[in-house]
Amino acid sequence: MTKPETAAPSLRLETLDALRLLAALAVLLFHFGFRGLSLGVTDIALPAYEPVLKYGYLGVQLFFVISGFVIAYSAEVRTPLQFGIARFARIYPTFVLCMTITFLVVVAFGAPRLHATTGQWAANLLIKPELIGKPALDGSYWSIFYEVIFYAWVFAFMAAGRFKRANYPAIVVGWLLISVIDRATISSGVMRYLLLTDQSAFFCAGLILYAAFRDGYDRRILALLALCTAVAIFQSLQLAQWNRENYHVAYSDLVVASSCIVIIATVAASIRFPRLPLPSRLMLAIGGLTYPLYLLHQHIGYVVFNLAGAMLQPLPLVILVTLGLIAFSWLIWRFFERAAQSWTKSALTGLVNGALALLSGNGAKRKEGIAN
Repeated sequence: MTKPETAAPSLRLETLDALRLLAALAVLLFHFGFRGLSLGVTDIALPAYEPVLKYGYLGVQLFFVISGFVIAYSAEVRTPLQFGIARFARIYPTFVLCMTITFLVVVAFGAPRLHATTGQWAANLLIKPELIGKPALDGSYWSIFYEVIFYAWVFAFMAAGRFKRANYPAIVVGWLLISVIDRATISSGVMRYLLLTDQSAFFCAGLILYAAFRDGYDRRILALLALCTAVAIFQSLQLAQWNRENYHVAYSDLVVASSCIVIIATVAASIRFPRLPLPSRLMLAIGGLTYPLYLLHQHIGYVVFNLAGAMLQPLPLVILVTLGLIAFSWLIWRFFERAAQSWTKSALTGLVNGALALLSGNGAKRKEGIAN
């Protein structure tokens, strides 16, 4: 049997919910106001705002810092199996639903600029369909794969009894060292996907911020946070160079580096001031809808732009589509995600407990047979 969960920390960090929405909107506006036109999948763009919107991709890095913090928070009160079940229930059912909705919308209305096939849909059930030679139904899914890899490593360290706050410094320094060596030398694709060597510093910053949240700041924590920030800047400057080459626009290294500092500092500040002067239920909904919003927005938005682009000017169209997607994402969170998460956790917990009981019973029978 899995051990009962110990009492989870009762404090809900509402400021992190607000930051999740900010991160999702930054990525959404990057896609709607800049990236769609650059890829040729829509004619809608917001060129007047391009100097700002082209940096919206950094919302993903904000998500990664938050994830590092939240996963450390979650892992501390769970066994490895409980953690794995909770993460699967949190990520996968909503991913499958939103990916399927995107598939249906693209199939029905996406041509001639966007296309999807049943085989592509099936491959996307893996979250990383490129592993079997199929394209993702939405380019945003790459970061979900990164999250899953991060969860897998946390699970492995938990199973080995090593994912504890006392071990965070060794984990962080080792991970960052491997990442810098890889990105500065061979830039291995395998290392990138297995160890997230192009984004690791953001997850590490979240881990260190959780250690500070629990134990307070001291010189070691500050030094580790500075190291995470330095490596985050290094990794982000490499990504900015990739963006220059692929989108053919200028990116300021100073803006990118400053943004990394602001991202980590903002999460650090938010956990010091966890409450906002807004209703708690509203903050819960804001935090909840950001995941389906992130999954749904890009290609569905492009389809709507292509269908309605002749009816409205780009700015009001982007605003209306964004508000519509926020409302739809809230409906998914309210009426599907929470119920699916609860059902999945319950079903998987039952299966695991049943399997463990069966194995325990078989082991007892073998011992009895030997004794006889």
